Amino acid sequence: MDWIALVLMIFAGLVTALHLVTASISIIKVRKPPRTKPGVVGSADQGVTIIRPVCGVDPFEEMTLRSTFELTCPRVEIIFCCAREQDPVVPLIRSLIAAYPGVPARLLIGDDRICANPKLNNLLKGWKAAATPWVIMADSNVLMPNTYVEEMLGCAERGIGLVCSPPVGSQPRGFSAELECAFLNTYQARWQLSADAAGFGFAQGKSMLWRKDDLDAAGGIGALALEIAEDAAATKIVRGRGQRVRLVDRPFSQPLGSRTARQVWDRQVRWARLRRATFLPFYIPELFAGSVFPVLASAGAAALLGEDPLIAGAAVLALWLAAEAVLAHSAGWHMSWWSPAAWLVRDLALPVIWLQGLAGSSFTWRGNEMTVAQPAP
Repeated sequence: MDWIALVLMIFAGLVTALHLVTASISIIKVRKPPRTKPGVVGSADQGVTIIRPVCGVDPFEEMTLRSTFELTCPRVEIIFCCAREQDPVVPLIRSLIAAYPGVPARLLIGDDRICANPKLNNLLKGWKAAATPWVIMADSNVLMPNTYVEEMLGCAERGIGLVCSPPVGSQPRGFSAELECAFLNTYQARWQLSADAAGFGFAQGKSMLWRKDDLDAAGGIGALALEIAEDAAATKIVRGRGQRVRLVDRPFSQPLGSRTARQVWDRQVRWARLRRATFLPFYIPELFAGSVFPVLASAGAAALLGEDPLIAGAAVLALWLAAEAVLAHSAGWHMSWWSPAAWLVRDLALPVIWLQGLAGSSFTWRGNEMTVAQPAP
């Protein structure tokens, strides 16, 4: 039985070491001063258009949309895109445009059906209207710091075809929202920042900075419909051009407010199914990304060696949680007394979500029934 114990110990040690390494890499990245000076390629003097697709009113909608008007970058045009005049967010946007007469901003309404992705359909009119060399697509629930544009452009160096930011959950209300923070921050953002540091960044649809000519050359908005997830398509477009995706060092905030357990679960299953459908080789090892298997492996090894399995498992779990706590504190991300419990529940849920992501294909997004197998028109 000694060889089984050895295998279990090696597995637990390697996975735990990877956890510590990714946390350390993320800490180094987020502690860097924000890049607010233009990169070798990016310059706000050329003009930047921010396109924000909107649909409905979320709890922090007024705050996140208002942040678009309070940016320090002088040459920015804002285009809001909405599918329907009757959408409840339309009066809010019009009131914000009226409140900031010195900021070039407009609202475009219409439903252009080019694919199965309603977000891309909504973005199309804004992309056509954008007349600047640089275009940022930003979801309506992204809270933009004043230096948002400068931080994005600061990463636009030679060889970079797309600059993105993963969302970092903030202002949660209730345990389900704490759980969403656990998924977004010290798990998903940690892995994305680490992949970016290794030169293997993936696009994230929350905030995407494009050189307009680059995406137009690849087929424009329609090219992003070649995958069911536009950020997966963006990643493949950029890599196909011999360029890289770059993430900002300090990801931008997404205020959460209240969440139900069902909302959190459905969102994670949807993202899992999209990742499985678009990047299967990277999806498979996700099964071992949480603490469950290394904790069980260390406990099993201890039992085989005649040691206390509870102590061994608890020690490994404590190390995992401590690394996440240090990361959250160093990054200034949300952390509360509930966070360790949320991290533990998240890790227990990860294998089940992985299985659901592997087995299913359908999901619902903003009331739209979709499937990962749905071909783009």
